[in-house]
Amino acid sequence: MSTTTRPDGPAGPPPPTVTPGLAPRVFWPAAVLITAFVLAAAIFPEPMNRGLATVNEVVVNTIGWYYVLLTFAFVVFTVWLAISRYGEIRLGQDDEEPEFSYLSWFAMLFSAGMGIGLMFWGVAEPLFHFAGPPPGSAEDTPAGLANAAMGRTFLHWGLHAWAIYIIVGLGVAYAVHRKKLPVSIRWALRPLLGRRVEGWLGDVIDVVAVVGTLFGVATSLGFGVSQVAAGLDFVGLTDGVGAWGQVALIAGITLIATASVMTGIGKGIKWLSNINLALAGLLLLFVLVAGPTLFLLRDMVQAVGFYLQNFFSLSFATLPYQEEGPAWLGGWTTYYWGWWISWSPFVGIFIARISKGRTVREFITGVLLVPTLLTMAWFTVMGGTALHREIFGDGGLVGDDGSVATNEALFQMLDGLPGGPFLSGLAIIMIVIFFVTSSDSGSYVVDMIANGGNPDPPVWSRVMWAVLEGAIAAVLIVAGAAAGVEGGGLQSLQTMAIITAAPFTLVMIGIMISLVKAFIAEEKWRDEVERRILARELALEAQEMQIDPQVDLGGGRA
Repeated sequence: MSTTTRPDGPAGPPPPTVTPGLAPRVFWPAAVLITAFVLAAAIFPEPMNRGLATVNEVVVNTIGWYYVLLTFAFVVFTVWLAISRYGEIRLGQDDEEPEFSYLSWFAMLFSAGMGIGLMFWGVAEPLFHFAGPPPGSAEDTPAGLANAAMGRTFLHWGLHAWAIYIIVGLGVAYAVHRKKLPVSIRWALRPLLGRRVEGWLGDVIDVVAVVGTLFGVATSLGFGVSQVAAGLDFVGLTDGVGAWGQVALIAGITLIATASVMTGIGKGIKWLSNINLALAGLLLLFVLVAGPTLFLLRDMVQAVGFYLQNFFSLSFATLPYQEEGPAWLGGWTTYYWGWWISWSPFVGIFIARISKGRTVREFITGVLLVPTLLTMAWFTVMGGTALHREIFGDGGLVGDDGSVATNEALFQMLDGLPGGPFLSGLAIIMIVIFFVTSSDSGSYVVDMIANGGNPDPPVWSRVMWAVLEGAIAAVLIVAGAAAGVEGGGLQSLQTMAIITAAPFTLVMIGIMISLVKAFIAEEKWRDEVERRILARELALEAQEMQIDPQVDLGGGRA
């Protein structure tokens, strides 16, 4: 077998040549699966929803404990890599500089990873946990319920979630930037599976990544327009947005996303991410200043303390002694772990693509800590303002039956602040931009995989995937409305994406093993190079001093 010699790593098999155009063994199976499922979800929305919900319930109730253990293992693994000597390994040539500045890098991480989710759940989730704590909860006062609600929200959106993304992202980034392999998940498994990743096994992995990413982005796009529609109704710009109105919103968002993805990562996606991070910062600061400022600052300190103090108990909570425990976890914690895992191919590949030139330690620290801290600040300010109003103010955000209007919660909270209508308008703009960045980055990832790992796929195919995501969401919304099924086929799409998380965990475990094998091999190679350099220098020094190298080196030759 021929090998390549690299100045920044041990020799290995030569990287495969990326053939221009779509990879047929990935594109066509993915296209068939996507088409078949979308047609079934559109024609039979109610039976599909019911059947997939049953399957997902069985999966969650059966392996929920496995999700809990595995996500904690991801956190431990990423922290260990960051503090180990492997943290010095660079994701690229040893002297390579990062492709993007810290600001642009963090902005794209934030926008692609969780930005739209924070807009949707930033107010609603703390209220949900406040009104409906897990069964067997010891908190029985409003203050205790609110404090625990924020801690559980941090659990779902904090270190565990970003550790999931890091596993896939780091594996792909090492393969792509260090080993010069194509941009695809299969190559992250090469140290473990060898040349087998070039065959049918690698094709299956890539097909699952394409299908899961497309389903996830289309689902978020479809459900997200309901929040945009709720915002437009709330500020009085519309009087009820029906199914076709949501389709029009999807068309507009898709059009912007298509224009963005055509310009590539270095322009449209980066610019929109920077704009949205700036808008998010402005909105956060305004709510902090205009809202109960002192309360929010105290709440932030206490909520972080609660999260850290109860980190292990929250991480390992499976509620085995509560009859309704599995159902509660299935609707929240284990649901989130499955959702983040199902999104990890998309987010992981995207953050890998934008992380060229970072060290392993820099990559893990940046991806694990910075978004987590931003997330904590966001939930504390937005959710904390809502909790303060619910406990000390006029209330109205939680119904008498404990319900929370998820789509309207953000706008209801902003309406209680000075300049509420303006803030709601700004929030709508941010939601749209977040959807655009999710759509264009998702399209870019799917296109790279479908083109055999080409890091710069052709414009026409980027446009095709962006339009397809919007079309899928629009078709399923209309079909669901026609059938009178809430959520329509989108619910089936979302549930199917979460179900794929279970088998994909095996891929993630394989990536962890591959990373360890690759890093150990690299360290051995570096030690050998350093030993040879030292021996050569000693031999040259001995030669200059006219001393026998055998004597100087203790009887051994270099």
